[in-house]
Amino acid sequence: MAKNKYLLGLYEKAMPNSLSLEEKLLLAKKTGFDYVELSIDETDEKLARLDMSKEERDDLNTLIRKTGMRFGSICLSGHRKYPMGHLDENVQKRCLEIMEKACILANDLGINCIQLAGYDVYYEQGNQETRAQYEKTLQKSVELAAYYGVNLGFETMETAFMDTVEKAMHYVTKMQSPYLGVYPDIGNLTNAALIYNHDVLEDIKKGKNHTFAAHLKETIPNHYREIEFGTGHTNYIACIKVLKALGVRRFVGEFWHIGEENYEEVIQHANVFLRTKLNEVFND
Repeated sequence: MAKNKYLLGLYEKAMPNSLSLEEKLLLAKKTGFDYVELSIDETDEKLARLDMSKEERDDLNTLIRKTGMRFGSICLSGHRKYPMGHLDENVQKRCLEIMEKACILANDLGINCIQLAGYDVYYEQGNQETRAQYEKTLQKSVELAAYYGVNLGFETMETAFMDTVEKAMHYVTKMQSPYLGVYPDIGNLTNAALIYNHDVLEDIKKGKNHTFAAHLKETIPNHYREIEFGTGHTNYIACIKVLKALGVRRFVGEFWHIGEENYEEVIQHANVFLRTKLNEVFND
């Protein structure tokens, strides 16, 4: 039987970028997290991880065994720069290349879930054409995920294209694949509920049977990032209760290192804060 009733991961960007991956794994372990969510963002530095050599991947797996910590998921935000709905053929090609390489990296590191950013396009205005292209590219992405045996979960974002579970489920239902589901961000959902004047808990429930994990993040109205845990309006207990009822057992604390010298203390505080909420629900 599993040792714990749930797992709590740490978003890689909560730690200084200057740290090595070994230092990040050890810091996550020291501050009480169960795994690290690896970031593959749109920077050249992070995208280069997709082209690591076999030897580099072997070294990383050795590191995982050595530290006793692992990468439990990938946050794939690199598609911001190369989005699925972009109408340029070269961008589409690069988008799918990133998708396939991310699936291969996940396989090589023993990761079974990739979180997808829910955007058709990011740096330009979307329209009917970008949404149509998004569906075509998403279908190809799902086929890649099925081939490599990796789950893709939509993150609910801060933009109108996919800021609710209901909107994410529209595409999950369309694709009809066991490899595509939802990986909601409860902070983003809390802000979306204010925009649309609906119940965030009812929205989370719409991901029933299709929710792989969840981001636990603090927000305040109209602000989505860099809000200290406990100072915003995210209702952790209520959201976690619904997620638990849906069968979710993996959660990631999402926050960012913003230059604090006492970053270890900040990360430790986040762990205590989130564990307190999770334990209240899971030990009930």
